[in-house]
Amino acid sequence: MASPLTQNSQAYGMLSERTRRRMTDRLRQHGIADERVLAAMHEVPRHLFVDQALATRAYDDVSLPIGNGQTISQPLTVARMTELLIQGRAPGKILEIGTGCGYQTAVLLKTGAEVYSMERLATILDQARRNLRTAKLVHARLVHGDGNVGLPEAAPFDGIIVTAAARSVPTALVDQLADGGRMVLPLGEDEQHLWLLEKTAQGLQRSKLDPVKFVPMLNGRS
Repeated sequence: MASPLTQNSQAYGMLSERTRRRMTDRLRQHGIADERVLAAMHEVPRHLFVDQALATRAYDDVSLPIGNGQTISQPLTVARMTELLIQGRAPGKILEIGTGCGYQTAVLLKTGAEVYSMERLATILDQARRNLRTAKLVHARLVHGDGNVGLPEAAPFDGIIVTAAARSVPTALVDQLADGGRMVLPLGEDEQHLWLLEKTAQGLQRSKLDPVKFVPMLNGRS
């Protein structure tokens, strides 16, 4: 006889297959058009990246708590940031600042990106490792470190995605972008917006996009 945990996992799997399809339909309706992103969003089992008590809400378009004052972003935000980063190009090598529970990491991996991901909180990073193993997505390079500093030893990156709101663009991260590279990040404190930065021969081009709400980007690690 299957254990309660196995039965629960099977039940969530059945539930998620139906609700994942509804989720991707909602994403299309909200303008997400890159088929690689839509496929990744459908394939990644979001219910494995949230607390079991919240699993039935995993595919709703809401952010959910993951502990330590951190959250998993709503699916539309994850899809939007991923699409901005890779639209019209191969994903290439991507640096993620703020691993969190590992969900954005998993979506990036499913698009075919080579992913380096940094997290300042060791307990959250351990949680992400467990979640990614459970989802059988173990190819990201996970690093415990200060995202403001980035990962110069692995630079340059074709894309950088920041999942916490900075007051200003971290200079170190701009320096680690490859020529032609893109960075997607939220900026601001009380009022935040998503920004797309592109490193061109003419300099850094900046585009202010959607209003968003993210936890603040902090210095150091713990």
